[in-house]
Amino acid sequence: MKTQAWLTAILAGVMTICSSARVCAQDTSASAPPAASAVGQQGSDPAGDANAKKARAVLDAMIKALGGDQWLALSNSYIEGRISGYYQGKPTGMIMNYRQWRMMNGDERVELGKKHDDIEIFTATNCWEVTYKGKKALPKDICEDYQRRRAHSIEVAVRQWMQDPKTILIDEGQTLSERHLTDQVTLISSQNESITIQVDADTHLPRSRTFQWRDPLYKDKNEEREEYDDYHLIDGVPTPYSITRFHNGDQNSQRYVFKGGYNVLLPPDPFNADVAASEVKK
Repeated sequence: MKTQAWLTAILAGVMTICSSARVCAQDTSASAPPAASAVGQQGSDPAGDANAKKARAVLDAMIKALGGDQWLALSNSYIEGRISGYYQGKPTGMIMNYRQWRMMNGDERVELGKKHDDIEIFTATNCWEVTYKGKKALPKDICEDYQRRRAHSIEVAVRQWMQDPKTILIDEGQTLSERHLTDQVTLISSQNESITIQVDADTHLPRSRTFQWRDPLYKDKNEEREEYDDYHLIDGVPTPYSITRFHNGDQNSQRYVFKGGYNVLLPPDPFNADVAASEVKK
C-alpha cells in the first residue's frame, strides 16, 4: 500500500490536542456540565441563560463570518493541496500532493500522489482504499477515526448540535490560539460529548476545533485538535489555507491548500469504490 497509515489517518475527515505551549480547551466531556448553562433550562437560572445566549451569539457571528446562508447551503467542496507528516511534533519528511471532494453529508474522496492513483473513499458505512491492485477495506481504526472526526467537525456542530434543544452551550470567555485572541465556546451534546471551538475575536472566523474521546481498550482519553489559519476567499467563502492537526498535544500533520471550489461538478459516481477501481490504470 503506497499510502502510509499516518497519511490515511490525517486525511480522513477535515474542513474538518493542546501542547504544553498552547492554550488548551477545558475538559468538559468527562464531567457533568453546569446546570446553569443548559439551553433547555431557560428561565431557571438567569446567569446560566445569559451565558448560553452569549455562547450562541459567538457561534452565530462565526456562521455569518463564514458566509451565513451561503455557507449553510453548501452541498460539496473541492480542495487541492499538499500535506506534510509529523511524528511527535517533528517533520517526518513525508510530503504528498492530494485532491479531495467532500459532500456536506460526510462522504469523502481523496486522491493522493502526482498521478492521483491512490484513492481513499469514506462514506457513512464503508471506507475503501483503491490502487492499481484493486480495492480493499481500510483498517477499522482508520475508518473509525474518520467517522469520529466528521462527527465532531465544525460543520456538524453547526448543522446538527446547535439545532438540538438538548445541546448545552457554554461561553468560556476569551483565550489565545496561536497568538490570536479568541472567544471560546463549548457545545455538549445530549450524549455528553463535547466540541470546543475558538473563534477569532476580530474576524469571527474559526481558529481551532478540539474534542476528546475515550479509548475503548485502554480507557484513557485522547484529544484531537485542528488549528485554522491563512484564510482566503474561495467562491466567496472564507477558507483556511493552512490546517494543522494535533493528537494529544503532538503535531501530526499540516495541510496547505493551493486552490479549491464549492458546489462543484463532481466526477461520475465519485464515492463508488468499484467505479474508482475501474478508472485506476493497472
